[in-house]
Amino acid sequence: MRERAPEPPRDGESTLAVEVEGYLLARLHHDDARREAEDLCGRLPWLTAAQAEDLTRHYVCRRMELTRGMLLQTARRADELRQEYEARYAALRHTLLRRHAAGACTLLACAGGVTGLVCVLGR
Repeated sequence: MRERAPEPPRDGESTLAVEVEGYLLARLHHDDARREAEDLCGRLPWLTAAQAEDLTRHYVCRRMELTRGMLLQTARRADELRQEYEARYAALRHTLLRRHAAGACTLLACAGGVTGLVCVLGR
């Protein structure tokens, strides 16, 4: 499966700020996973130190995989929704433009008819 390149920053955000935010978010998830793993190991007193460290490493790795998958799925869904909304917006804009053009044509036709009627009645 191919991942899309990240979108360029919007609203004046710098690329560095976006990268730093992503890094900090990843560290937060990693630290949370590590705390959960250490809490789990604390409730299993029969584990040796090596076993606890191995369990912690496996737990953090698996949790990060799940988090990454969830974030990628959320990003894909957000992209799908953005495309749907943009398509709907374009359709509504097209319809509005068409109705305004029809209204302007009708107004011009009425103005032309009134002008013609005034010319005919003015003779």
